[in-house]
Amino acid sequence: MPKPSIGDQELALLHYLAEHEHATVGEAAADFGEARDLARSTVLTMMERLRSKGYLKRRHVDGVYRYSTTTGPNEALNNAVGQFVEKTLSGSLSPFVAWMSQKADVSDSELTELEALVAKLQSQRKES
Repeated sequence: MPKPSIGDQELALLHYLAEHEHATVGEAAADFGEARDLARSTVLTMMERLRSKGYLKRRHVDGVYRYSTTTGPNEALNNAVGQFVEKTLSGSLSPFVAWMSQKADVSDSELTELEALVAKLQSQRKES
């Protein structure tokens, strides 16, 4: 069963926590929160939401909770994209691909990555 989707700010916090494993709420608030003008209570709420959604776990160490990720940010991002395609685009990728074709600033590396993904899709279709 897929995990619940998360918002942009939660995804940014998940990225931060993936890079700063075993952070406390205070540490996350001082670093991640202050850079975004977020109160400690807001960071705590976000971390607890991510924990309730299954993206974080916490351990009680020396009188404080230390949080670590249960999954990488890429899984959360993939889940968010999947839910967007299913709910917003009714499962069709065509509107998304059409939008991408109109986007003028696709880098060479992104285009190479997209070509590789299309080749993978074609290969999977031939196998089934």
